[in-house]
Amino acid sequence: MPLKDLDIARTLKLLSRIMEFELAGVVRYTHYSLMVTGPNRIPIVAFMKAQASESLLHAQQAGELLTGLGGHPTLQIAEIDETYRHAMRDILEESAAHESRALTLYKDLLGVVEGSSVYLEEFARTQIAAEEMHSLELRKMMRDIGVEDGRPPFHAEHDHAPRRKSARKPAKRRK
Repeated sequence: MPLKDLDIARTLKLLSRIMEFELAGVVRYTHYSLMVTGPNRIPIVAFMKAQASESLLHAQQAGELLTGLGGHPTLQIAEIDETYRHAMRDILEESAAHESRALTLYKDLLGVVEGSSVYLEEFARTQIAAEEMHSLELRKMMRDIGVEDGRPPFHAEHDHAPRRKSARKPAKRRK
């Protein structure tokens, strides 16, 4: 199957937006790493610093593709919302929202390059996988503080909901 022509203008625009967004992620996660307090500070700070480093790497990768396609990387970063709330719950919720927006950008890129460039498709798919993994990690981190789906955390030993009966019928006995 032949590749279709790559829409360079749309691809450059998305790569530029991705680069700006990932650079904003560097600032966001660095800020969070400085604001974390409490008994779990050390591992969460390490996680936030790793997220900042990864955002920088993603911005650099997008920038390399952008310039490789003839574009010019911006010196701007995406707007960063600041709630001035730094409880762990707030930081994790804001991080999850950020990862969700990043996922949307990479899916948009995949939609534009799919069928036009195997390399750009693989880049987009790899970034989508990374963003989905970050979202899962954040959801797991939020479970203990009752954020996920707005419900309190699930603990099987405290679950008093009736168990669902199996849909399988018992096997008939032979005589």
